[in-house]
Amino acid sequence: MQEFISNLITNIRIKLASFAKVNRIPLPPNTLDEISMEEIVGRELVKMNADKIAGFVRGKVILVTGAGGSIGSELCRQIPGFYPQKLILLGHGENSIFNIEKELKINHPHTAIESVIADIQDKKRLEDVFAHFRPAIIFHAAAHKHVPLMELNPSEAIKNNVFGTRNVAECALDYKAERFVYISSDKAVNPSSIMGGTKRLAELMLQSMEGTSKDTILLTVRFGNVLGSRGSVLPLFTQQIEAGGPVTVTHPDMIRYFMTIPEAVHLIFQSCVMAKGGEIFILDMGRPVKILDMAYRVIRMSGLTPDEDIKVVYTGIRPGEKLVEELFTAEEKLKAVKHDSIYVCESLAFSEEHLHETLKKLEEMVAHDPTFDLSNEIRSVINRVIPGFSKGEIH
Repeated sequence: MQEFISNLITNIRIKLASFAKVNRIPLPPNTLDEISMEEIVGRELVKMNADKIAGFVRGKVILVTGAGGSIGSELCRQIPGFYPQKLILLGHGENSIFNIEKELKINHPHTAIESVIADIQDKKRLEDVFAHFRPAIIFHAAAHKHVPLMELNPSEAIKNNVFGTRNVAECALDYKAERFVYISSDKAVNPSSIMGGTKRLAELMLQSMEGTSKDTILLTVRFGNVLGSRGSVLPLFTQQIEAGGPVTVTHPDMIRYFMTIPEAVHLIFQSCVMAKGGEIFILDMGRPVKILDMAYRVIRMSGLTPDEDIKVVYTGIRPGEKLVEELFTAEEKLKAVKHDSIYVCESLAFSEEHLHETLKKLEEMVAHDPTFDLSNEIRSVINRVIPGFSKGEIH
């Protein structure tokens, strides 16, 4: 945790010093020296029990999908500290897998590490991987995550986030893994975007699959916005400040829940230990934060004055985005139970018949997609399981 914060602050300090020199702006002495991640997110960071996690992971084969991504790579950095038998890095992008493998082999030379290039949409390839390595715990972090991009590419969102997830989960069941941990998003709650809709569909699909095997527990971990991940606002703000501004905010009233990458990884580990099957785990992230307030805070922490040294401009809500993200549906919130800093939501009733009909229809649609615009048709089909989704309203 401290290393993550230190590196982030160091990077910001270097960029701001460069900006100050080019623009001849004197930064106050010791700028950023006393800044902590608590100041950025506006709350105390959550710390988890590492001892229980170590006992759970030790001596087991661990598979991480999306191992080259922001969350997947941080999972891979922390897993060696719990002494697994072997760590399998699975990803579709060879460069990101190469980079995390190289880093891990330098920092953890005694950990057995295997890299696998595979597409989660390729079921046969996944079956070969599972048959060869027999992983005990699967952390499924692979996904298409960018909301505006998935609005433009709805078929790819369905194929990857829904059916790719189904492929990995089915392999976990078929090869009798102990745990399958699905990384979801708060955008799955009352979704207005294609990306959020695919995440919610996958949550429901996994809940319907839970209990089909006495050997494997399926669980979901639902995230808020992860600071420092690819596409998150903090790296964007620092880049914009380095360039002299402006800092861009989509809407003055946009609100999000924030967590750090280490918090996200700790939540995944802790949930894995606590799970009994079918639950959704959510970190208590306190009160949500206005994106505008965070932008102002980062500018001030940089020793600059918002709207004087650095302008803040509004760019407008992008397709699929909501003003306010939620962590629970209303029904989930009523039934959620809190353990320390984690909320546990039990599986809620839904029509499995409608779910399976929806999945079958979507599978047919994306397999014969002659166009780039299936957004309305996909929304209409998903609406059978998630009422109101077809409207695509921005709340």
